[in-house]
Amino acid sequence: MVTAMAAIDLVVTDLDGTLWDAQPSLHPRTRRALDELAERGTPLLVATGRRVHSARSALAGVGLQPPAVMLNGAIGLDLATGDRFHRQVFAREEASVILQAFLAHNLRPCVYVEHEDVSVLVDPSPSTHPDHLASFTDESRTVELCEAIESLPIQHFAVIGIDRQPAQAVHEALRDAGSTHLYDDRQFGGSSLTVGPSGLSKWSGVAAYCDMAGLDAGRVLAIGDGPNDVELLRGAAIAVVPADGHPDAIAQADHVVPPARDGGWSELLELL
Repeated sequence: MVTAMAAIDLVVTDLDGTLWDAQPSLHPRTRRALDELAERGTPLLVATGRRVHSARSALAGVGLQPPAVMLNGAIGLDLATGDRFHRQVFAREEASVILQAFLAHNLRPCVYVEHEDVSVLVDPSPSTHPDHLASFTDESRTVELCEAIESLPIQHFAVIGIDRQPAQAVHEALRDAGSTHLYDDRQFGGSSLTVGPSGLSKWSGVAAYCDMAGLDAGRVLAIGDGPNDVELLRGAAIAVVPADGHPDAIAQADHVVPPARDGGWSELLELL
């Protein structure tokens, strides 16, 4: 990162807690800033932990259809065209190790898969928050997880909005296996744990997008608020974090802006 002003080729933004607060609704200042960014012709890329359907529907609700890096870097997709520019999945052996760590602590995770008909596999008694489970609508399929991971490309594991203790135990068990993020969940309450393939990060998806679009990855401004944004912020030329962001994100910040609920995202324009 650099603290001096730099010419920017691309703005990359996290969603929850960054572009908007806990729910997908834009502050008027943020809306005006997005409009001005488009008028300037500066490309916008989303980088989020959300799955494809969740990111697409939330962004469509505020009138946006940008390219996006989702599942913390597992997939990169242009939401307007459907063109994929990035993909990273688990090796089969690694996926098995991850699942067994969850099961050893009596947690049955949601398993995100690459498949044209279904995007989430769940156990008959999944451990995730009921509202999170309900958000899958027709995207999910109930299966025997140990069998399913042997035959499908696995993108991600997650338990959302649960008690801290078991999530912490799995997080500690997987410190040397996979890319794990444990955090307090603003949307569902409690704690959430996500696990991606080793080396996975939002930044790897951003780099892939820059390669595809002919942009300079050394001229990126990124804004994010969570521990899953650390690699993204570290890779960016200018790193911006909302004032209520996670301490690990704040530690990477070149600039701190007001929280999303106050329209702090709009202050990015002053840095371009």
